[in-house]
Amino acid sequence: MAVPKRHCIPEGLTGPKGKNMLHEVSGDILLTGAQAVAHGIAPSEHFDSGLALGLREAWPAMAKDYRHYAHQSHPKPGEIWTWAGAGGIRIFNLLTQEGEHTHAAKPGPASVSNINHCLRRLRHELDKGEVKSLAISRLATGVGGLDWNVVQPLIKQHLGDLAIPVYVYVTYHKGQKANEPAA
Repeated sequence: MAVPKRHCIPEGLTGPKGKNMLHEVSGDILLTGAQAVAHGIAPSEHFDSGLALGLREAWPAMAKDYRHYAHQSHPKPGEIWTWAGAGGIRIFNLLTQEGEHTHAAKPGPASVSNINHCLRRLRHELDKGEVKSLAISRLATGVGGLDWNVVQPLIKQHLGDLAIPVYVYVTYHKGQKANEPAA
């Protein structure tokens, strides 16, 4: 089996002692060794496609807990909802897309404004120091409809100088573990 290629993201965004901590990787984010996973969802998320479906299959309680939370709290785009599961996994659900809170609601498009708000809130959570590594998907580029060339610089801007490894999953390869360099 070939080892997936990884790319460090340059441009002066570095962690402690000038070490680049933001890494573009290829593989299956569900196989990450990171302590936390971040991905984009809609307020009325059904976890029925893409990465959201994979996360629901791996952690069914997360989807059930989110539905209960959404029914009670009616979250808005730009917010994040964090779920902690057995084994220490933490999943940051970033509400990058528009959408209503009705049973049959379809996810709406993502927006740069929502992504900026979510990434700012995610950064705040990561700055608390409880999470030691993060895997993040290509936010809002699937159902959300945004171009990766728009989203990638936002991830660099908000997470590029963190002191923890951040693995940006840019290419999906089902069942293939990415080469995630240690801190």
